[in-house]
Amino acid sequence: MARVNLADPPPLRGVRHRYVDVGDVRLHVAEAGSGPPLVLVHGWPQHWWCWRRMIPALARTHRVLVPDLRGFGWSDAPPGSYAKSTFADDLLALLDAEGVDRVQLIGHDWGAYASFLLALEHPQRVDGLVALDIAPPWSHRSLPRPRHLALPLLASYQLLLATPVLGAAALARGPALVRTVIRMGSGPEASWTDEEIDTYASVLQQPARARASAACYRTFLTRELPATVSRGDRSRELDVPTLLVMGEASPLRRVLDPRPRPGVRVEVIPRAGHFLPEEAPGQVLRLADEWLGRPLRRAA
Repeated sequence: MARVNLADPPPLRGVRHRYVDVGDVRLHVAEAGSGPPLVLVHGWPQHWWCWRRMIPALARTHRVLVPDLRGFGWSDAPPGSYAKSTFADDLLALLDAEGVDRVQLIGHDWGAYASFLLALEHPQRVDGLVALDIAPPWSHRSLPRPRHLALPLLASYQLLLATPVLGAAALARGPALVRTVIRMGSGPEASWTDEEIDTYASVLQQPARARASAACYRTFLTRELPATVSRGDRSRELDVPTLLVMGEASPLRRVLDPRPRPGVRVEVIPRAGHFLPEEAPGQVLRLADEWLGRPLRRAA
């Protein structure tokens, strides 16, 4: 398979970078620390670097593995549907390749969605899950509420990305779409520089990665979302202790308002938006410490 040549990943002190072959893709993995394994999984439009404010603290007590999902960051971006079950399969294959039997997971956005799927299908491999600002992969049959009227606005960028040709072109032509989505999805106290956002946008301008993002949303809207609605509530199938953390100002929470389900506790971080690993790393670390049952960081 031809590799896409990209600049080196942005540096972060104490982090080493390598590549792991898992099935049909080579995944880029950032790694730091030693000890019990902890996997951090990013979402769209980001890559491993979104965890930069959490990795140093976590690496004091854990072997922290931070992969780029296929189609993102410095991992391969082969053609395909980019089903979220494929992301979960890649994570499972990564655990096998690394000789990791059981793991704790912290995931954000699509990384959290894939982590939910991994926990549902392979609970024997997951000790605990912290999912950040994502709707779980199940649905509740309930009457529409006034907040649901905002759903088309929330989904507008997803519809654009899912549109054949146009979605990939919108990413490939420049950073405007990514800058807009990140800033609109952030809370009132978030502060982003163009340089920070363009660390993500510049990678997604690569044609193969632009197409991967488009496929990710097209598959979700046309296949996975209808299947999820049809299947209904799977929350009782989840045997892994799970904490779902939402940002109070996140557009996703305002529309969907996820509620506790059997085995799932919900916490809300005040004034934070969707991008919790970067907007509220300290609060996420505190909640993860409490939930996962062993200290995730040692005092500096």
